[in-house]
Amino acid sequence: MENTTCIRQLADHEQIKNCKIKLRTAQKSFGSLSNILALAGNEVRLKIIYLLEEEKELCPCDLADILGMSIPAVSQHLRKLKDGNIVDTRREGQTIYYSLTLENIKILKPSFKQINVQTQKLETV
Repeated sequence: MENTTCIRQLADHEQIKNCKIKLRTAQKSFGSLSNILALAGNEVRLKIIYLLEEEKELCPCDLADILGMSIPAVSQHLRKLKDGNIVDTRREGQTIYYSLTLENIKILKPSFKQINVQTQKLETV
């Protein structure tokens, strides 16, 4: 098999080929998830994402009150999330509401479900 570096005698060349195909097929998804994880790697942004998933939408001043931060600080994090296509915005008068993009809700929901399960376990102890 060309471009193979595995030196095991019993290397499964078919498995290697199939794995390469899987990676190529899922390349776009890896890019999206990598972007989400990079942005969510900051604890404040992860909390914002979690709150948006739980509450569906919040404005910067609500997030600032909840997180105990200034509105400009929260707005900087929201700008990064918006630039990364993690959140959408909706304007109502002068207020801008933020929500997770639909594609990202699907990706993030299992992680947040796990956080909620862990939280519930701690509350019962």
